[in-house]
Amino acid sequence: MKKQFGSRAAQWCLLIVLACGLTWGSYALQNNSPNVQNQPKALSASALLSAMAEEPTAPPQSTPAPPSLPAKPVETPAPRPLSNRIVEYHMNVQLDAQSKLLSGTQSLTWKNPGSQPVQELYFHMYPNAFSSKKSTFMKESGGKLRDDTSKEGSYGGMEISSIKTLDGEELIGSLQYVQPDDGNKEDHSLMKITLPKAIKPGQKITLEGVFSVKLPAVFARMGYADDFVMAGQWFPKVAVYEPAGRRGRTAEGWNLHQYHGNSEFYADFGIYDVRIQVPSSYTVAATGFPLKPPVDDGKTKTYAFYADDVHDFAWSASPHFIYYEEPYATPQIPGVRIKLYLDPKHEELKGRYMTAAKKALARYSQWYGSYPYSTLSIVVPPENANGAGGMEYPTLVTGWGASEDQPDLDLERVIVHEIGHQFWYGMVASNEFEEAWLDEGFTSYAEDKLMEQEYGVKPNLTLEASYITNPKSLKLDSWSYGKHEAYAENVYTRAKLVLRAIEAQIGSEMMQRTLKSYFQSWKFKHPTTSDFQKTLEDTTKKSWAQFFDEFVYGGQMVDYAITGIHTKQIIADGQPLYENTVRIQKYGGTYHQVPIRFHFADGSQIDRLWDGIDGDVTFKLQHPTQLQWAVIDPQHTLVLENKRMNSFMKTDVDSKLVMRLQTGIVKLIETLLDGVAW
Repeated sequence: MKKQFGSRAAQWCLLIVLACGLTWGSYALQNNSPNVQNQPKALSASALLSAMAEEPTAPPQSTPAPPSLPAKPVETPAPRPLSNRIVEYHMNVQLDAQSKLLSGTQSLTWKNPGSQPVQELYFHMYPNAFSSKKSTFMKESGGKLRDDTSKEGSYGGMEISSIKTLDGEELIGSLQYVQPDDGNKEDHSLMKITLPKAIKPGQKITLEGVFSVKLPAVFARMGYADDFVMAGQWFPKVAVYEPAGRRGRTAEGWNLHQYHGNSEFYADFGIYDVRIQVPSSYTVAATGFPLKPPVDDGKTKTYAFYADDVHDFAWSASPHFIYYEEPYATPQIPGVRIKLYLDPKHEELKGRYMTAAKKALARYSQWYGSYPYSTLSIVVPPENANGAGGMEYPTLVTGWGASEDQPDLDLERVIVHEIGHQFWYGMVASNEFEEAWLDEGFTSYAEDKLMEQEYGVKPNLTLEASYITNPKSLKLDSWSYGKHEAYAENVYTRAKLVLRAIEAQIGSEMMQRTLKSYFQSWKFKHPTTSDFQKTLEDTTKKSWAQFFDEFVYGGQMVDYAITGIHTKQIIADGQPLYENTVRIQKYGGTYHQVPIRFHFADGSQIDRLWDGIDGDVTFKLQHPTQLQWAVIDPQHTLVLENKRMNSFMKTDVDSKLVMRLQTGIVKLIETLLDGVAW
C-alpha cells in the first residue's frame, strides 16, 4: 500500500517556516563572532526548501520505457506450479449495484501442510471490520485510513448462511468468532469452524459455502463510491496454517490475527477460479486473466477469471471504465498484458500509466527476478473513491483517485510503488500482520531506486530521516505501533532508510546482489526478517548481528552529538598553539564510520573518520589557530541520523543556551510531525 501525503503540503509549509525560523535563531547565536565562513547548516532553511522543491511539480521529459520484444502473452494456467498451492477457490459472485450487495458461493479446497491432524479451520472475515464502530479495525483507526474517513452511517459486513462438506453435512452451527489479539467480542473479522473429522497431514478437504457482503462506502480499500466498486478482501478467506520451521516456528499451528487499523494481509498461495456477474453496462478488472469473453444476456454480464500461484483475489467494477491494453515483454519478462481501467478524467494520461508500468516491470524483473504472470491490471478510481487507491493485490494495482487533470509525478510514483508490491508482497509474500517492513520498506526502497533512475528524482534521505520522531522495532505486530502515523513512519520510511544504510556500507552493486538473492531464494515461501539477515550475511560474508539488533529488532536511530568544545592556548616546543578539545557522545545506535570535520580560524580544516563505537569520546587537536567549529557528518552520509541539530557546535557559544534552543526546536518538530497525515 502506498502511504498518502494528502494535505502534507500545507502542513510542511508550516513546519518549514517554524523550524527554519528557529534554526536561523540557533545559528544566529552561534554566529555572534566575526570571521565565520562556510558554516554548515544541518536542516537549514535552504536545505529544507530545496528538499521540498527537489521533486518536480510537473513530470519532466522522461526516457521511454525499455522497448518491448515481440510479445504475445499466453493467458493459460501455468505449465508447472510456482508455489505450494495450499488452497483452491472456485467462487461465483453477483453484484447488486443498487443495494451495494455481493451474493456469493464458494468451493474451497484446503490441504493440510503440517504433520499433525487438523480439526478446526479459521477464516478471515475482513468485511466485518466495517460492521460497526465497535470492530477492532474501526476502534483502532477511528474510521480513518490515510486521509480518507468513513461515511457516517455507512456500514458493511459479511454473513455466511451455509458451510457444508461434500457429503452435505452442514457446519454453520459450529461457527464461532474469535479475537486472539485483543479479546474484543464485538470484532467478527476472524472465525473458526469445527470439522466432523480431522484432516490428516497431506490430505485435503473441500467445503461449499454461501455468503453475502454488504459493501461500505469506500474509505479503506474495499467498498463503493456511487457506481464504482472495489472488491478487495471480499470473501471468506482461510487463514494460514504454518508447519514447523516456517517463519521460525518450533511447533506447527495457525497464524491467527484480527483485522487491525494498521495491518494488511497474509495468506497461502493457491488457485482462484472466479465468476463475477455485474450489470451489462459494467466493466470488470480482476486478479488473473479471463478464461473466456464475458457473457452478456442484455441485463447482466458474467466474467470468468482464473489465477494460479497467487494468495488473494480482488476485483473492481464500474460502468465508466475506459479500457486500454498493451502487450509487453523484455528478456526478463516472458510476456504480459498491461491493462488499464481508467476513470474518464484520466483517459488522456494513459501513456504515462503505460510507461510507468513498463518501466517498473522491466526494472524490477531485471533487478530482482522475472514477473511470471501474464497479466497486470491497473485501476484508476474516480476522485471520490480515493480510499480504494494506492493499493496492491496479486496482478492488480490501484492508482490514486482521479482528482487532478494534470497530476504531478505522484501519478507515476504510486504506480511504481504498487507494482513493486507485486514482487515483495505478491511473490515473496511476507506476513504483513507481523513483519510489514519486509513488504512496505522493501517496496519503498525499490520505488526510490526506480524513480531516481527512470525519472531523475532523488530522495532527500536527510530530510526523510528527520521525519522519524518515534522510532520503534521493525518487528512489531502492525497494530502495536499505535497511531497510523507511527506505523507508517517505521515500516515505510525508517525501514527504507535501514535498507539505504545497508547499501551505504556495502555499495549499490552488492545491495542489488543481496536483494536479488533474497528474492530468488524466498519467492513463494513467506520469509522472515531473519531470512533476509542470513541472505545479507551470506552475500557479504560478514555478521550483521549488531546492526539488526540496533536498527531492525531494536528501534534505534543514529544520534551522535557534539556536547562540548574547549580551547586553550599552550606552548609546545617553544611555539604558541591552541589545544582544542571536542567532546562527542553517542545517544543512538552504532555506525562504524563516522566522519567529523574540524574547522579552524585560519580557514584550514581537519577531517577524521571515527569508528563510532564508544559512547563518550574526546578529540584533542593542537593547531596554530583556534578551532572555530566542528560538525559530525558534514556530507550527510549517515542515513539513519535523524537529529542533526546536535551534530554541530561553534567555539565560545554558551552551550547551555544553544542546547536549550536546539532541544526546543526538536520538540516542536516532533509535535508538528505527530500531526502530519500519512
